Amino acid sequence: MRALSLLVTRRPWLVLLLWGLLALLSAYPASLAPRSLSANPGELKDSESARVTALLREKFRETDTNTVLLVTRLDPPLGTAEARADYNRFVSGLEAVPGVSRVLRAGSQGAVPTVSVDGRFALTAAQIPLKEGATETLERVRAYAQQAQGPGLKVRVTGGQAIADDFTAFAEGDTKRSEFSALPLTALVLLGVFGALVATGLPLLIGVLSITVAMAGLYGLSHLTEVSTFAQSVITMLGLGAGIDYALLMVNRFREELVRDGDARAAAGRTVLTAGRSVLFSGLTVAIAMAALILPPLAFVRSMGLGGVLVVLLTVVASVTALPALLALLGERVNGPRLLRLTWSQNAGASAAWTAFARRVTARPWLAVILSTAFLLLLALPARDMKTGYAGAWGLTTGVESRDALADVRDLGAGGLLSQFEVILDLGGRRYGPAERVRFQKVVADLRAMSGVRTVVSPFLTPADLGGTSGSGGTDALAALGLLTQRSFSVDRSLLRVTVVPDRYLRADQIDPFETRLRRALGGSGFRFLLGGAPVGEREFSRAITGALPTAVLTVFGGTFLLLLLAFRSLLVPLKSIVMNALTVGAAYGVVTLVVQKGFLAGPLGIPGDVGVLDSSLPLLLFAVLFGLSMDYEIFLLSRVQEEVLRGHPNDEAVVLAVGRTARIITSAAVIMFIVFCAFVVGRVVANKSIGLGLAVAVALDATLVRLVLVPAFLKLAGRWNWWLPGWLDRLLPQLRVEH
Repeated sequence: MRALSLLVTRRPWLVLLLWGLLALLSAYPASLAPRSLSANPGELKDSESARVTALLREKFRETDTNTVLLVTRLDPPLGTAEARADYNRFVSGLEAVPGVSRVLRAGSQGAVPTVSVDGRFALTAAQIPLKEGATETLERVRAYAQQAQGPGLKVRVTGGQAIADDFTAFAEGDTKRSEFSALPLTALVLLGVFGALVATGLPLLIGVLSITVAMAGLYGLSHLTEVSTFAQSVITMLGLGAGIDYALLMVNRFREELVRDGDARAAAGRTVLTAGRSVLFSGLTVAIAMAALILPPLAFVRSMGLGGVLVVLLTVVASVTALPALLALLGERVNGPRLLRLTWSQNAGASAAWTAFARRVTARPWLAVILSTAFLLLLALPARDMKTGYAGAWGLTTGVESRDALADVRDLGAGGLLSQFEVILDLGGRRYGPAERVRFQKVVADLRAMSGVRTVVSPFLTPADLGGTSGSGGTDALAALGLLTQRSFSVDRSLLRVTVVPDRYLRADQIDPFETRLRRALGGSGFRFLLGGAPVGEREFSRAITGALPTAVLTVFGGTFLLLLLAFRSLLVPLKSIVMNALTVGAAYGVVTLVVQKGFLAGPLGIPGDVGVLDSSLPLLLFAVLFGLSMDYEIFLLSRVQEEVLRGHPNDEAVVLAVGRTARIITSAAVIMFIVFCAFVVGRVVANKSIGLGLAVAVALDATLVRLVLVPAFLKLAGRWNWWLPGWLDRLLPQLRVEH
């Protein structure tokens, strides 16, 4: 750190020139990054659903499995000649849209309803490419649907591709809006903290700088692997939150050091050696926590982890290089022009009010520990009922086209078209013959008899299933006689395929019960089978993430313990930090479960009441971000306690003095974090809203109840054991010191 402090204070212009060049080079790719992101939840290699998809492509020549559903509202109803002519013109134009390979018309009968009872709603299905060109084709379909609308014909578009593309678009829009809404409010808080315009602008500059460079890195990563659209939200949250936190700490310490002798470069150097060390350790804890997202074998989730680690490391580097270089050049000008004078916040010294508060807390430590812990556990209770999965269109707020159109599909009774299960039956190397036909018919009959099944697409459909002479939309049309052989038998006729369509769209928490019954029915068929389709893929994806959570938690706990052991040379302090951070995370889980899943206060927060599940990546993502950010405040407080102990103060007095000196900066930083996270609650993507809600609640609890009540009370109770370390271990560990 000493070599770094000398570099940034002796060569500040060089440091700033390098950062300026990096920012200029990053600006253009950073602007391209949002368009390269994906809301596709991803696919596990070698999973059962992936093998089914591969077999459909290779053995059944199935290429166009990406279905766009178009819900048309007709006035007058479809039964009239005028409406029929309008609808036929609409379908003819849809068939001419480039990229659309087949259009399946709505009909009046069939196992899957595609026309409402009153004839005012009709469902049309269009097949588009599975991957390459899917988004572009969907855009053309949507443009055509908009153009085709008239007084008697209204069209809304949904389907897997439409839902994914809406997720991407609205996640990008939510992130931009959150940035623009959070920055002015954050600037007001910083102005209250510093009172000076220059000092206020520096933390914002560091946050924007780290976000820009990190987004450019995300754009580069998108050329190597699929990158989650939520990675952009992670980068913005951490870049603004942590970047402003660290800069707040650095600028505050610089102003304190500048008072000593007025030498700007010397003050900047001492700032790097003191606050810079705290920033370095805080950043490393956040990076360790975000690295937990790299553990699941899913590119979609790993991209969020890589984005988080990248932005945190960039924020740390910018905070200990670019910021002190600016401070060295600014000197006393960092305090001007002074716009506000608020002594309660703009004082680098100890706060008499917070010091008195700390004395009251430590006077009754058992009461503080018991009541604080009980309150956090009470908030965490709803998390016992947490259900996770891929929310699909229900993960968007009402008013988004793909969600509203899916509600129309559901009302038609055709929601199962987006929850189809693909079944591959293996004949064991034999070719399909009369004996297999009997067994095949029995399997199909067993599947059709299952509760919750709307229809089974197979070669044995009845005339009623085919939906009349005019054809019908969705699965009815897929069952047309000319396509049945092609879709039901592999090219070598050694594999059979059936498609099971549920009677409704299956929400994530409804997939497992249905799949269990389906596997039970197939288990008695005598065929070896594979089960795939969107519901199976979603369930496999969710289990892969939740299955990685225990390993991620243990990894983060281990890494954090070692880092804090090195920083504070104590066994109890790291254990205490891990337990208390876990309490904060648990409380955030409970609140998010209560609001998003159970619907408590969901309406005022703009969260739909029918989501029913939390996004499968949310528990891991919340844990990683929360655990890392909570350590910021932990290190800010503990490093000051340790500093006071090393100066010779008794443990109890050191705790009181540390709270008095850090509470102001911790609460100011928490207010800024709270604003940044709350900005994400105002959006259209429920997962983003959930993340913002969980982080805002956790920061509010962590910076008040935990850091200023629970931690001081525990440190008082532990006494000299706070800093106990076995002699043999003390001799093995390198000598480090964290202070600010």
